[in-house]
Amino acid sequence: MDLLRIAPRHLLRHPLRTLLTVGSLTVAIFLLCVLRSLVTTLEATAQLQSSQRLWVQSAVSLFVEMPAWYPERIAGVEGVESVARWQWFGGYYQDPSNFFAQFAVDPGKVLDLYPEMEVVDGSADAFLAGRTTCLVGQGLADKFGWEVGDSVPIMGALFPHPDGADKAWDFEVAGIYAPATRNLDDQTFFFHWELFEETLGASGESPGVGAMVLRAEPGTDTAALMRRVDSLFENGPQRTQTTTESEFQAQFVSMYGNIPFFVSAIGGGVLAAVLLACVNTMLMAAREQRREAGILKALGFRDGTVGRVLLAQSLALTCVGGALGMGLARAIEPAIGNTASAFLPGFAIEDETYLLGAAVAVGTGLLAGLIPALRASRLRVVEALHARA
Repeated sequence: MDLLRIAPRHLLRHPLRTLLTVGSLTVAIFLLCVLRSLVTTLEATAQLQSSQRLWVQSAVSLFVEMPAWYPERIAGVEGVESVARWQWFGGYYQDPSNFFAQFAVDPGKVLDLYPEMEVVDGSADAFLAGRTTCLVGQGLADKFGWEVGDSVPIMGALFPHPDGADKAWDFEVAGIYAPATRNLDDQTFFFHWELFEETLGASGESPGVGAMVLRAEPGTDTAALMRRVDSLFENGPQRTQTTTESEFQAQFVSMYGNIPFFVSAIGGGVLAAVLLACVNTMLMAAREQRREAGILKALGFRDGTVGRVLLAQSLALTCVGGALGMGLARAIEPAIGNTASAFLPGFAIEDETYLLGAAVAVGTGLLAGLIPALRASRLRVVEALHARA
């Protein structure tokens, strides 16, 4: 008996019901792939962070600045190989809606600390040599159409230009970088700390340091090094909190709450609802096909064969819906990655996630079709033939 021919015919008897059931599976598997990938991306980002890179911030809050002379003191701590300043700039390009991460940094040290930041257009030397030059991520360059040599005016919302709040800070694109690993995003704008400090200093303002990243010397006990750094400033003027790079990044993730639990709760709820919908669909199909099941049994077909007809219908529904859901997730993956790259760099749907989606689709089909299949296989011929057509 050709189940592959009979099952679709039964499903097409009620096209709207079939379409709605397949659509619900499509949405459920799509959400499963995307939400699961949020968790796997967070885990991968934490695992890829360098164990030798440490971040120093104010013990009060990341938004509290530290004195500008702190990096020099930290550089003299035993076990510190290099230290660079990072200051959130908080500006925008042309319109406040064009908001992205901008940092004033020590350019040479940052490029040395992050070898995975590969300059793919322009040159690192040009970035280092200029005073108003900047290094931008490939994602930003693609979004705004920037090319090497372009002039980019940034309005300083957090740090207005001393010559007037309506005057932009002008930069020249010297290089475009692309991250070689998933721990970095391609939506960040870097410029020279010296320009930042000198421009604000001209008006008498002395900027502080938002954060510092340092690299420990090979073989250094990073836990002991973090304690030594923090002990320097126990009595102020601003106490520090030194953490590993993965812990520092986790602070930003924690702003969005317990993402793994949140994702699991949503995914579990959606899958449970869809499973119930599939079971309901198959129970109705089994009831409608009682007479056909009785005829098949009267013709001599085995009980198991009759049950497999319903099970095949259930699997056909869920497998088609699962395939469409995974296809939709694959198609929309680049757009999600670009949108989320600022706080979730390296977003990707892994092969294991697609395998999980396929397993859930097949499992849902088996569970939804099992009860109707058992009922059909146990159905007596006389009862089935007396059922209404």
